[in-house]
Amino acid sequence: MAVSGKGRGSLVADKRYTPARQATARSSGAGKGGTGGGTPPRKPSRGSGRPPRKRGPIGTLFFGFFGLIWRILWGVGWRVGFVLGSVLAAAVLFFLAQLPPVEQLVDARSRGSVTFLDRENKVYAWRGETFGGMITADTVSPFLHDAVVATEDRRFYRHFGISPRGIASAVRINLAEGRGPLEGNGGSTITQQVAKLLCLGVPYDQSQWKSEADYEADCRRGGIWRKIKEVPYAIAMEVKYSKEEILTIYFNRAYLGAGARGFEAAAQRYFGKSANEVNPAEAAMLAGLLKAPSRFAPTNNMDRARARANVIVGLMEEQGYLTAEQAEDARTNPARLSEAAASRSGGFFADWVMETAPAFLTSETTEDVIIRTTLDQRLQKASEEALAYIFDTKIKQGSNAQAAIVVMSADGAVRAMVGGRKIEAAGSFNRATQALRQTGSTFKPFVYAAALDLGWSPADYVEDTPYTINIPGSGAWSPKNYDNEFKGLITLTQALAESRNIPAVKVSEAVGRDLVREVAANFGIQSDLAAGPALALGASESTLIEMTGAFAGILNGGSSVTPYGLVELRLQGEEEPLIGAAGGIGERVIQEKSARLLTYMMSQVIESGTGGRAQLDGRPAAGKTGTTQAARDAWFVGFTADYVAGVWMGYDDNTPLTGVTGGGLPAEIWHEVMMRVHDGVEVKPLPMDIPEPRTPPQPEYQEYAQPIPDPTVPGQVQPQRDRSQEDPVESLLRDLLGLY
Repeated sequence: MAVSGKGRGSLVADKRYTPARQATARSSGAGKGGTGGGTPPRKPSRGSGRPPRKRGPIGTLFFGFFGLIWRILWGVGWRVGFVLGSVLAAAVLFFLAQLPPVEQLVDARSRGSVTFLDRENKVYAWRGETFGGMITADTVSPFLHDAVVATEDRRFYRHFGISPRGIASAVRINLAEGRGPLEGNGGSTITQQVAKLLCLGVPYDQSQWKSEADYEADCRRGGIWRKIKEVPYAIAMEVKYSKEEILTIYFNRAYLGAGARGFEAAAQRYFGKSANEVNPAEAAMLAGLLKAPSRFAPTNNMDRARARANVIVGLMEEQGYLTAEQAEDARTNPARLSEAAASRSGGFFADWVMETAPAFLTSETTEDVIIRTTLDQRLQKASEEALAYIFDTKIKQGSNAQAAIVVMSADGAVRAMVGGRKIEAAGSFNRATQALRQTGSTFKPFVYAAALDLGWSPADYVEDTPYTINIPGSGAWSPKNYDNEFKGLITLTQALAESRNIPAVKVSEAVGRDLVREVAANFGIQSDLAAGPALALGASESTLIEMTGAFAGILNGGSSVTPYGLVELRLQGEEEPLIGAAGGIGERVIQEKSARLLTYMMSQVIESGTGGRAQLDGRPAAGKTGTTQAARDAWFVGFTADYVAGVWMGYDDNTPLTGVTGGGLPAEIWHEVMMRVHDGVEVKPLPMDIPEPRTPPQPEYQEYAQPIPDPTVPGQVQPQRDRSQEDPVESLLRDLLGLY
């Protein structure tokens, strides 16, 4: 470079070449006539110019070996990674092509639901899995939206479907608690949970799974292979849908206990409001169900549900979704169940209605069905409380005795039903409709109904004395009264009021067993009725609802009724019903006059007979007690002018009751039920006629008292007597009553 002559020092050019290039330049210059002066070029060295340190043979071997391993791992690793990445990309594309629009994924139930309305059109029960309707992440309550994110996946908006950090944390927790790495906590994101809800796109196939429950259990099954399959499906969902759309699917598909599918259905089921209206406390309780729907369902255990909700409130406060004031208010004012959810009433009634309607519209429906019923929730609650009161105050603790109650109107419309002491899960054994039990003396009114319809009077007389009948193939049979005593000549009214067995058998034999069976069957006793003389004593079996319906026929003036609970059935969203009421008053069985006279006779059961404990303090009532052999069953069925009620008590395994008769605890239960049922109801007289009294026959009749011969038994001859001195009316009366 040129140097100026202004006395300045020499200028040094910038160093622009690497040592290697400098050496090249020098040698090039020398070749062009340069002097080649300066230091000879040096070989480039590592580091700070120091010569490389030579390794010993061991170091060379060590570093060479691991260098080889690294080169092998790197060579294999990037190839395997490339293959796995390609497979993952292909799987994502495969699932991506199959994913439908969000609207098609919100409700994929293969079965519908049934919602029950009472006589005032209020919801009281559900069956099947209810879907409350589509709700989106944009329209749901913001408290519920945030509660779900805070509880299930706090990094939901920061991952792409899977969370390695969450999986690692779950593995650590599982190992610390002594479980396998993938047992228990799975570290699944909300997206992965949705993938499980969608069963990774595999549709329900009835030929492959026995039920939807088995199908969903298989979809929720864990394991490494399942986790691996979830990854591309979750990523495909993240590609296909927005975060809010994924949440929308989750909000609508998640099962939340008590048959509720989706948060809209759950909010309606538990709180009687839409999911877009729930407050922080309710939102926390709903979000808490995601962990274990049955365990944390508020209808199952409210204390447990509230404890879980408080945990959710804490998470929401910690993550900034709730202020300290909002969180404290949620803890101070926890969520409360709606009246319908809290009562849990009418479950047995709903089960019975499900059985009476076609299965394709109830238990097997593929549509959402609305059924309006005859249930009166006030009467239902009264019946449940009455039963609980008697068992709490009159029966020793630990008793396994059971009871059932049916309350209906005179036209057969069932207003209340209790199928057992405890409110049990849907589909439980219903003792009011499914238990066939011997009826005992509650059957006797049908014997006297047959006699009254033939023209007999409640004031007519029958002989209560020792009595024997020869039964073909069985020999002699002698009915006994429960007190082993005989009253002699008594009226039909007294015989029924005191539930005398011998007079009932005599009347039954006099009018004919076939007629008694016909009357009972026409009143609604559908089971096979005994063919022998024990028919009159209730040797046949029946259900409580049949017996109560038969007594309703007496109250309504002698016409049969078919007990019913379904008023109309329609599809959700439709106005026109598919099915109407299938019960009510049927054909006449006995004359109205006969029914009114029988009502009078049954009123005396309560006024002066075995049913004294059922008296209703100034309200006229009629009924009949019943106790079967060895006290295995105890009954009381009766009515006022407004309602008919039946009570049965016994053990499921037919163990005899100790010290219990129909006039005891069943009559007391009936009394408690009817007192509550008639609270505020105007007192009305019974539809009955009081018969004209009749003069009893003269004492000389006793010389003729003998068993009634059975004409079907060879060798039995009609007793002969001198009729020349008898009064014609008295003679006819004796013939009718079977007095010889």
